[in-house]
Amino acid sequence: MKINFSDRIFLALIYASLLLMAFAMLYPFWNSIVISLNVGSDTTRGGITFWPRQFTLENYNVVFQDKRLMTGFLISVLRTVIGTILSIVCTAVFAYGMSKKQLMGRKWYMILCIITMYFSGGLIPAFLINRELGLMDSFWVMIVPNIISVWNMIIFRTFFLELPEGLEESAKIDGCGHWGIFFKIVVPISGPVIATLSLFSAVWHWNDWFTASIYITTEHLLPIQTLLQQILSSNIMSEQMMQTNAAARSHMSQLQSVTTKSLTMSTMLVATIPILLVYPFLQKYFTKGVMIGSIKE
Repeated sequence: MKINFSDRIFLALIYASLLLMAFAMLYPFWNSIVISLNVGSDTTRGGITFWPRQFTLENYNVVFQDKRLMTGFLISVLRTVIGTILSIVCTAVFAYGMSKKQLMGRKWYMILCIITMYFSGGLIPAFLINRELGLMDSFWVMIVPNIISVWNMIIFRTFFLELPEGLEESAKIDGCGHWGIFFKIVVPISGPVIATLSLFSAVWHWNDWFTASIYITTEHLLPIQTLLQQILSSNIMSEQMMQTNAAARSHMSQLQSVTTKSLTMSTMLVATIPILLVYPFLQKYFTKGVMIGSIKE
């Protein structure tokens, strides 16, 4: 099939627009990498665009030598893994029960769940509840209050409603109970929806900094995103490292070529790249699961 001149012009405009959009999205990330690999004192002169002018790894050396950031990185990893697993398991079990048509008051339960999506008690009641539950200044305050997601429950429920009823009926004939049906039959064929919602949950847990900033005061429990937010809002890292931290004073020679901006970029990349590496492994499931919920009951 031949393409005429007007179609070629149209295609050229489309490709040019896509390239421009891709450049606008990728350049800030690339520039952050370049700044993190450039000598901080040289970066303050400006003019750093596509390549480092004075290549160095000292910014990353300072990041990885700071125990506070490494502890925050470990807290973020543990929170993301544990929080995602608990959230997916509890939400899936909840959605499986809500998908049963024989459940008494099912519609009223759904209405109550949906109301919580539009209205909430607010920050003060949530703070008081978490304090009464003994979750203040605890690792679990970042996980327990967010275990159940109504939005994810609705997506799970929609997927479960589309499963053939014959699967469960045949399992019941073989003597399988509700838990056996769920874990041996439903879960294995729910790969796309589990992978998709796991990705959404993991990204939220990894990027969330607000929860820890409200409920946690102990420094060794702060996730790396909260620490990064503190670095971005002030010069807290450089001030602490040069004032009272005895271990940091031994690195004064290094800090002469490290600035707050270069250190911020390095910390941001250390906090961002791990979650980006998750996407390729869930790509095939994500393309399938992203359409789940588009078909109404």
